[in-house]
Amino acid sequence: MKSRTTLALAALCATMATAAAARDEIRIVGSSTVFPFSTAVAEQFGKKTAFATPVVESTGSGGGLKLFCAGVGAEHPDITNASRRMKMSEYRMCQENGVTDIIEVKVGFDGIVVGNAMNAPTFDLTRADLYRALTAKTAQSGRMKDNAFTTWNEVNPSLPAQRIEVLGPPPTSGTRDAFEELAMEDGAKSEGAEFDGMREDGVYVESGENDNLIVSKLESNPGALGIFGYSFLDQNADRIKGARIEGVEPTFENIASGEYPVSRSLWFYVKKAHIDVIPGIEEYVAEFISDAAIGEDGYAVEKGLIPLTDDELDDLKSTVNNQVVMTGKEPLK
Repeated sequence: MKSRTTLALAALCATMATAAAARDEIRIVGSSTVFPFSTAVAEQFGKKTAFATPVVESTGSGGGLKLFCAGVGAEHPDITNASRRMKMSEYRMCQENGVTDIIEVKVGFDGIVVGNAMNAPTFDLTRADLYRALTAKTAQSGRMKDNAFTTWNEVNPSLPAQRIEVLGPPPTSGTRDAFEELAMEDGAKSEGAEFDGMREDGVYVESGENDNLIVSKLESNPGALGIFGYSFLDQNADRIKGARIEGVEPTFENIASGEYPVSRSLWFYVKKAHIDVIPGIEEYVAEFISDAAIGEDGYAVEKGLIPLTDDELDDLKSTVNNQVVMTGKEPLK
């Protein structure tokens, strides 16, 4: 009788043979923040090689990882983009569904911007201001009650007397995860409190995974602020402006130096089992981590990606070239 391991390997081979017959283009899902960079790489890859241009979908980081971790085979994506690191719960979900060998690729950095229309008031915010304005509960008379702030100057007298309205990403977004961790949780700590969720009374408006849509809404609504990745500010600098956070402007230099306080790393994850079956995955990844794409003067950097240091890029290339897979011992939350 065949062992379970032998049967499992046979099933995997059969699945991957089906995958090879089913499609010849790479399928990529995930983060709306990484989407412009991934799309640029896919287009260059399609022009420079004989492989089909990859299909890139913007599903949000959480949504992409859920699709990616669902299994191995043609019906599942090969790569997922993420604007925050994979969570331990997601890693375990992958393992449980047979996605056991995952290559983790950190491609650069991004700042999370709180911005508004060019003709709107200029904001200079602290993380404590953001926490007070957007947290669901605040301390009132020694008790935690529903947040009752309605205008920014109620939050901080130095801010405009403008109604609080913030357009931002949904819970499935890596930008939302990172904003809550880097802005809301840190803001809560500075107040001696704990962050326990965003407001759901219409002050914080979930506006989908598409950061470009938030940018468009800000133009038509000067009374609102929006939360989105730095690259969207960089590409729309004639339409919107970013608020200072802790007195620091969201610029390329300030994010690269680490001075801007609300910044995060950007990633993508590769399903190793698909590399030798779906044509072009290895070559696509090589294009993404090339100097031409994410080096100091790379075309992805021109689109707003904050590049890795030279040492980080060298380490990344070593990881990818040796197809080093995650072990579950990475600092996943």
